[in-house]
Amino acid sequence: MDNYLEYFLQVMKIEKNSAVLTIKSYEKDIQQFLSFLDNNTIKLPKLSYLTLRKYLALLKEQKYKRSSIARKISAIRSFLRFLKKEQVLDNNTWEIVSIPKKEKRLPKFLFVDEVLDLLEMPTIETYLGCRDRAILEVLYGTGVRVSELVGLQISSINLEEGFLKVKGKGSKERIVPLGMYGLQSVAVYLTKSRPFLERCNNEKESIPDLFLNRFGQKLSDRSVRRLVKKYGVQASQNNNLSPHMLRHSFASHLLNAGADLRVVQELLGHTTVSTTQLYTHITKEALKRTYLRTHPRA
Repeated sequence: MDNYLEYFLQVMKIEKNSAVLTIKSYEKDIQQFLSFLDNNTIKLPKLSYLTLRKYLALLKEQKYKRSSIARKISAIRSFLRFLKKEQVLDNNTWEIVSIPKKEKRLPKFLFVDEVLDLLEMPTIETYLGCRDRAILEVLYGTGVRVSELVGLQISSINLEEGFLKVKGKGSKERIVPLGMYGLQSVAVYLTKSRPFLERCNNEKESIPDLFLNRFGQKLSDRSVRRLVKKYGVQASQNNNLSPHMLRHSFASHLLNAGADLRVVQELLGHTTVSTTQLYTHITKEALKRTYLRTHPRA
């Protein structure tokens, strides 16, 4: 079965052009399901909807979140469809097992004044502070995902025309504009900070990536999350600030200012507009909070 799983993951990578993180997630979820089958001495060719329901009940018993269960079942069903196509399975009764509906949660975001305070936190007089300011400006100024940020190369940015070439999920490229403050911060970083960080690379190799760590190597997404959290604490005692919250803030602030939903969809790199529509609920929530905080009869 390991050979079939490896083949399935290859199909995801080559034919479907799935993201690396998506493939890793599918592999982990499917391996977990295969272990469940082994522990219960269930043979895959005789798999039925009862088996999948039993596994679904186990996941609920183990207190997995509804979103996690939905992801796992979706991955398993994709693999089972692949096996049915390869004539490994005798039936497809497991198709009737529905995926649990995900809980609807409004994305967390910052208000404009909170973002402005955050952007002032890095000390631009230091090399790392200068880099960190540029990172925060790009995250909020473009709404890119943290994986997209660390994937940027020097050639990805056009300072003269003011845009970034971003490689998103499924290796899909999109052009994203970057505002004046973001462009200035990146220009200062490229002139002042990056050359110094580049010299810290003991291997003396040329690194094409835009943002470097203190050793002159490519900056990791974990490092970006860590620095965003650090400045969040400094700015507002927010212990849970993440790069994705800046992405949410980017979208909600655009919509609050009257930006077209389709334009925001394109900027965020969403495949469907329904994903972007979630941010319209954020703007309504922001209006409600402001009303309740300020109206004398609220």
